[in-house]
Amino acid sequence: MDRPDDAVPIVELLDERRHLLDVAHWMLGSSSEAESVIDETYRRWYELPRPARAQIAAPRSWLAQVVGGICLARLSLPGPGKSDPRNHGATRAGAERPDVKLQEAVGEVLRGALVSLSSAERAAFILNDVFGRAPDRAVGTGGQPERADPADPVLRSLGARRPQRTAAHQHDTVARAFRQAWLTQDAALLTSLLAPDATALFDGGGKVRALVTPVHGSRQVARSLLSLLPGSPRTSLDTRSVNGRTGLVATCDHQVAAVISLHIADHRITHVWATLNPDKLRPWNQPRTPSRPAEGE
Repeated sequence: MDRPDDAVPIVELLDERRHLLDVAHWMLGSSSEAESVIDETYRRWYELPRPARAQIAAPRSWLAQVVGGICLARLSLPGPGKSDPRNHGATRAGAERPDVKLQEAVGEVLRGALVSLSSAERAAFILNDVFGRAPDRAVGTGGQPERADPADPVLRSLGARRPQRTAAHQHDTVARAFRQAWLTQDAALLTSLLAPDATALFDGGGKVRALVTPVHGSRQVARSLLSLLPGSPRTSLDTRSVNGRTGLVATCDHQVAAVISLHIADHRITHVWATLNPDKLRPWNQPRTPSRPAEGE
């Protein structure tokens, strides 16, 4: 199981991925091919058994060597559609794919939430979430998409617990206190904002070195979040609308690097979903389209 202190700071995550993309692009001369190589590289990283990954002293160097090997293999293949043959086929038996681990973790959280519901609430959840129509994609502050988090079904199901859910203004207060705890790197304050049995999930999509397994417990969750978001002049954390409630958006070098959704009940944070997958964050990093002036202006 991942340890809270194993969370890689977002500055390092971005620098590492940019470096690998630069290497792949320099070797292949194609942005799309470089992206494909990086996806394959992180897939191989996560195929390693966890003890083997833990023994790699310099993950960035290991990843760069893998990138170089994949690029050389592609350059040695004939034809315009050259690709690494190992790109294709199923993940080898026993490998732990991060997307599968995330689905299992989400299922675990969902089962725990359903157990706490009454029979009527469970029935309402089944009718709304299983047989109901999926909600339209919402848009948050500044035209940014609200639904950056991969666990939207869980968030919607937890929303069925309306009697315990914190009111919007109280939710905002807790979210702002979360940001203040980060600004001051105050582990005690952040821990006090979390429920004793709080859970945090980190979705890297297999495209960055994010924690694979969920983190449980207020102290462990606080440590994992502060490890992910250490104080840095290159990093900022702002409150924004996420999934219809106030969440947090972490920016590194003016690029959105993490979107954090919070579920708050009884004035404590019970669940934290941190989206680190660069593909899911791409809409947050698109330039805003300027509004067209009205006729006559």
